[in-house]
Amino acid sequence: MMPPRRFGRVDEAAIQIPKADISHIGRKWLDLPYAGRSPAQQLDIYLPEEGDGPFPVVLHIHGGAFAIGDKRDAMVNPFLDGLGRGYAVVSVNYRLSGEATFPAGLQDIKAAIRWLRAHRQEYRLNPDRLAACGGSSGGYYAAMVGLTAEVADLDDPSLGNASFHCQVQAAVDWFGPTDFLRMDEQLAASGVGPCDHGQADSPESRFLGAKITEVPDQVRRASPITYIHRDMPPILIQHGRMDPLVPVQQSIAFAAALAEQVGHDRFEFDILEDAVHGDPLFEAPENVDRVFRFIDRHLMRRDESS
Repeated sequence: MMPPRRFGRVDEAAIQIPKADISHIGRKWLDLPYAGRSPAQQLDIYLPEEGDGPFPVVLHIHGGAFAIGDKRDAMVNPFLDGLGRGYAVVSVNYRLSGEATFPAGLQDIKAAIRWLRAHRQEYRLNPDRLAACGGSSGGYYAAMVGLTAEVADLDDPSLGNASFHCQVQAAVDWFGPTDFLRMDEQLAASGVGPCDHGQADSPESRFLGAKITEVPDQVRRASPITYIHRDMPPILIQHGRMDPLVPVQQSIAFAAALAEQVGHDRFEFDILEDAVHGDPLFEAPENVDRVFRFIDRHLMRRDESS
């Protein structure tokens, strides 16, 4: 999970995020390039130990305040549980904010989804049954991938496999931000964390390439709430009540907008009452079961023609 600290004004190179132990996974392909513009454009594929597939796909998008992180960090662990449930698990890297600003990372993830569709037979995948999942900035990306498949200016088909689509069939957003400009006022209201997201060197400002208070139109362009629509895939949102980094009000407002615009059949929302950012409660077996029940409902039972 995400380490419980801010990344805007610390030495990112000094932060050590534990790695996942993948030594026990027999069927895997690591560091596969899905595009050729950056060394960051790589993914890992893991398959269940048994079966010929094609396997539905859990796509894991790592967190790290848009600035750090890797597809093989321990954040992938709860989603690797899908291997025992009949899912292929794909973990993806993307360009971070130190290399390229929004929407480059989102475009990378869409390119990875297209690559998976183009290589479905080679890796025994069924990417027409795909759930995008992640925590923190990875949760943000999971929501954005689900909501913006048809938004041309947030896509870059030149990254490859342009004849394939990038839609997903479900999304899981763990404590992702949804409206950067409101984070400080929400943290001030709850009193649980520092109110410094509006600073020029905050993760969100670095992600957009400008101080967020000076680019409100770009903030709106980068907000999942902007892209809610009736044909969106179902999304599970989970957030910790005591989150001091991404305030719980971010997900409360997201859920309220979803309820108003598309109705409760398109989303589910859980608040983990005592949880902070990246809390182990998200990885607890009962919560992982809850997440996979949601994924199962929307992937495993889909008609084969979908």
